[in-house]
Amino acid sequence: MNTLIHSIPHKYQRYNTLGDYQKVDYADGAGTLQGAGVLITVSQLGDWRYEFLIALHEFIEEALTRHRGIAEPDIMAFDLAHPDADDPGMLPEAPYHREHVTATAIEMLIAQELGVDWTAYGKACGEATKA
Repeated sequence: MNTLIHSIPHKYQRYNTLGDYQKVDYADGAGTLQGAGVLITVSQLGDWRYEFLIALHEFIEEALTRHRGIAEPDIMAFDLAHPDADDPGMLPEAPYHREHVTATAIEMLIAQELGVDWTAYGKACGEATKA
């Protein structure tokens, strides 16, 4: 399993999301294809704990959706079809709703352990997606 996590400026996300994952091919330093992996991109939020929580959420959600055969393009299509939803994965009709809710529950648990105020975190996340 190869997973690469990058923290990037929000404007470079594929769409208006704080965390994203996709399957990618990766190569060694000489450009030789080595295999496939997962790239997780996380919007920079100015607090490493916030970025960690988003990365953790994406890592868990990707594993669960892969395990259950839910294709990433279907997830992205759903998200793009619901631009007015604050959190498309929380919509019961989302193809990855169960996986998203599970990842959020774990994210909340770890936020508490990191001393992150969930309300302040949510506000920072909301501001980043409105920028």
